[in-house]
This record gives sequence, structure tokens and C-alpha cells, in this order.
Amino acid sequence: MKIIYVKRESNVREVYRTSLGHLNWKVTYIKKYFLGMPFKTMHKYTHTFFTKKNNRVEKMLFV
Repeated sequence: MKIIYVKRESNVREVYRTSLGHLNWKVTYIKKYFLGMPFKTMHKYTHTFFTKKNNRVEKMLFV
């Protein structure tokens, strides 16, 4: 077992914003571990995927 090592983890978050609609974020963390326990986040970056734009005109009700 290594004493100090660096590990990269990524996951996908699904977020809803009222102005943009549903968003998928791919979040990647680069962490430094000491004896198997994380003690420092070296870098975090996100990449946004737009699944559908929220169009306010489509939500209007025509009477």
C-alpha cells in the first residue's frame, strides 16, 4: 500500500435551474490521499451538458 497517492474521481450530477432547465454536470475531483484517507482536494472542474433549454413561450397558456 502506498503512503501518499493521487486519485481522480468523476461523477455526473443532475441539476435543475429555472432559467436553463435540466442540466447534467460532469464533476471531476483530483484528490491527494494519505494512508487511504483524502486530505487535500488538488483540483475540481466541471463540464456542463445542456439536455433541454427551458422555453418560456411554450409554457404560456393560450385562451
